[in-house]
Order: sequence, then structure tokens, then C-alpha cells
Amino acid sequence: MQEFPESKKSKIIKLTVCIVLFCLPIAFYVFFASGKNGFTKLPIVTENISDIPTWTSLSNDTISLKEKITILGFPGYDVLKEKGNSFNLLQKIYNKNRDFHDFQLVYILPIGTEEQAKQLLTELDPLSDLYRWNFVFAPENQIQEYYNKLGLVGKLNDKFATTNVFIVDKDLNLRGRKGYNKKEDDNQYKEGYNTISAAELHNEMNDDVKVILAEYRLALKKNNRNIIVNE
Repeated sequence: MQEFPESKKSKIIKLTVCIVLFCLPIAFYVFFASGKNGFTKLPIVTENISDIPTWTSLSNDTISLKEKITILGFPGYDVLKEKGNSFNLLQKIYNKNRDFHDFQLVYILPIGTEEQAKQLLTELDPLSDLYRWNFVFAPENQIQEYYNKLGLVGKLNDKFATTNVFIVDKDLNLRGRKGYNKKEDDNQYKEGYNTISAAELHNEMNDDVKVILAEYRLALKKNNRNIIVNE
């Protein structure tokens, strides 16, 4: 068998590596793009949820979910006691997305927790600019009624809280994974993201928020192109 000079072998190896590095990303893109969902959209768990009623907010502003990409949470009466969950959410999700113009985080709490909310803000303030983190307060029965309308498998506990947070898009659709199959024994169904787990927020939720933001960036570019063409 003929042996190539060392320099020729080296060139062949380099060429092979270049071809592999060039072709593999294209192959992966074609594979995923041809999948069932194309990995371009996050499924809808509950379509067209209700906007937040005109409840009192900590900032005294009217808080709305419309035209916002919202992370929605229900920390209940123990918001300060469970502040570690808020810290996880701050570090893994909020800080990474707060500069997106239409992003916000909304906590819905029972009336009477206003001072706890203020204290939580005081403790988180050195770690971030919290101008997109909103707190609204409502009677227990109204919180329960609002939550029930979200159509979720998970329930609020006796403190009117859940450790899960939820993604709501600009059209008031609650988004998650495998939203078309609400089976409790279906491990791929995900309606919310557990704030106790920094790993879940960092991996699953962070990826899903990126998908939502990518959807709207793509829609914005498409709309801008259509405006230019129509002009």
C-alpha cells in the first residue's frame, strides 16, 4: 500500500476535519427543522387565559399580561420565607431576559403580604435592577379563582402558593412542553417550572424562554419585511 508523505497526510486530515465541522451543523439543522414541531414553537398549554384583574400592585401601576412575555408566579403567604426560590428565578431567568423590551415577571400574592414583598425587593435589589419585576395583591378567593382558570394539573397549596412559575406569551397563551397532552403520568408534559430547582430553571426553562423570544424576534422581522414590501 502506498504511503503518503507526512505533509500530505496532515493536509488530508485537516481537510476531513474541516468537512466534518462544516457539514455536521447543517445536518443537525436539517434534522431538527424537519421534525414534527420544527423546534420553532413552544406548545400552548392553555389558550387565551384571562388578563390580570385591576388588583393593587406594589408600584401602584396597572399590571397587564397583554403584549408582554410574562413569567407568572404565585408565591403565596410565604414569599419571604421561600425567598430562595425567588433568588433562583432572579439568577437563572430574570437577569438573562430583563433587557428584552416586552419581558416582565409578575408575582400574584394574597393581600397582607405587601411588607414581605417590599422586604424581598430590598434583599434582591443589590443583585439586579428589578424594574420589570411586578407584585400584585388580591383576596384569597380571587387568586384561587384566577388560578383555576389557567387549566393546570398542578394546584395551589393552603398558602395559595406553588413553587412553579409559568410562561405566558403576548397573546395570553400559557406555554409549556407537550401542552396538547395533559397527563400526569406523561413525563414530557410540562406546564410550569419548579423554582426550587436551579438546574431546571437554568436548563429547561431558560431554553423555553429563548424559544419564545426567538418566535417574537422572527415575527418582528417578518412584519418589518412585509411593511417594506407593501411600501
